[in-house]
Amino acid sequence: MESTPQANRLHIGIFGRRNVGKSTLVNALTNQELAVVSDVAGTTTDPVYKSMEILPIGPVTIIDTAGIDDEGDLGELRVKKTKEVLGRTDLALLVVDPQVGVGDYEKKLLAELKEREIPVVGVANKYDDTNGIDLKPLIKELGLNLIKVSALKREGVERLKKEIILKAPDNFEEPHIIGDLIEPQDTVVLVVPIDRAAPKGRLILPQVQTLRDVLDNDAQAIVVKETELKGALDNLKENPKIVITDSQAFKEVSADVSEDILLTGFSILFARYKGDLEIYTKGVKGIERLKEGDKVLIAESCTHHRTADDIGKVKIPNWIRGFVGGDLEFNHVSGREFPGNIEGYDLIVQCGGCMTNRKEILYRLKKAHSLGIPVVNYGMLIAYVHGILDRALEPFPKSKEVWDNQ
Repeated sequence: MESTPQANRLHIGIFGRRNVGKSTLVNALTNQELAVVSDVAGTTTDPVYKSMEILPIGPVTIIDTAGIDDEGDLGELRVKKTKEVLGRTDLALLVVDPQVGVGDYEKKLLAELKEREIPVVGVANKYDDTNGIDLKPLIKELGLNLIKVSALKREGVERLKKEIILKAPDNFEEPHIIGDLIEPQDTVVLVVPIDRAAPKGRLILPQVQTLRDVLDNDAQAIVVKETELKGALDNLKENPKIVITDSQAFKEVSADVSEDILLTGFSILFARYKGDLEIYTKGVKGIERLKEGDKVLIAESCTHHRTADDIGKVKIPNWIRGFVGGDLEFNHVSGREFPGNIEGYDLIVQCGGCMTNRKEILYRLKKAHSLGIPVVNYGMLIAYVHGILDRALEPFPKSKEVWDNQ
């Protein structure tokens, strides 16, 4: 049985100082010896991701992080990696050792979690060793209730899980990719090019997840290559409700799909599913303002093998250069990388985000938007430079209104 993709799991980040028992708590929550534990402070270096299920939430990803009080040059890098985890955290566990107490480290972290609107569960770990220390002063100082836990003895873990269930956000991902756009028995055509970048024997994740959402909503799906689209449409007795295409085939597919049929792209569906379609729509105008020499950041969420005509490294830069009529400075990041300082960029181009969770994409969008930096999605950029963004936004009335009124 295929496991739920990590990007679709609730992300639970575990934070605290060194040696408060964060890794032991991971083992207790998962009921496995997954994380390396030691009495030596700083055993955990890079963030470690563990998958499990917590019912009734369902599949979750638990992130074990380095101590927020790490020291030295290497320690600063570890703390930086820990802070980066906040960008993809849906729910935070703040772990304290009652014998050590709390201070600025915890207070600063709580302030940042509050600023990012991340719900927090407080954990008083190693409670078996505290000889009945009164937690009330710690609770008052933090302004946060603390669940008593002994991760080592696996005590209090079920109570902690119940608190996680109560605090877990129910809107950490959108309920539909396409389901709210279709009715039972509607026909949906999915256009899936098979090129050198396509994984052998498989479809890419957005295509698979969109297909599943069509089926979950009792509609009918037809999956074709772009070269077979016209024949497939001609063979249908009635027009399909909507055609969804890989963004790179937008131009060709638009020519084959009559104007009375809705048309959009997988990447635009994921712009809404993973992020904020209205922010992306506003960001498209940033393409118009680009001029020769401007800086563009291209952010991909996966680390796939790059081909000679890679979309992020080759095609999108070429399309932007052609639109601007001159060269620009392009920087690229992939996977979980994202610059802490983005102020120098004139445009950010974000992929569909299928390999990361919605929290991280929203964090990137809101950070850019707050700085006045336009950010646009791959599919929306491609549709725009080919002159069909108006049509590609037709299925989304709110975003279409934003676009029309710009």
